[in-house]
Amino acid sequence: MSIDKKELTRRVGNRLSKGTGTVEEIIDATLEEIYESLKRGESVSLRNFGTFYVRTGRECWVFKFNPSQRLRQLFGWASTYKP
Repeated sequence: MSIDKKELTRRVGNRLSKGTGTVEEIIDATLEEIYESLKRGESVSLRNFGTFYVRTGRECWVFKFNPSQRLRQLFGWASTYKP
């Protein structure tokens, strides 16, 4: 099962008691900033979530995600995270 942007927007809106229009704008702006940072070759670190980054090869860019220790623990991966 997966959730789409509409469902994510609804869930975040409920959690924050905010309208979906406002939440959607924030999500869109956040994603756009992540896209632009990656395009410039910058990594993006979100505390307790992970780091997005790109590696450039000779002919292509490779998009990577390094999950945080907290996220690793949720899935039972080796972790040093202590809540």
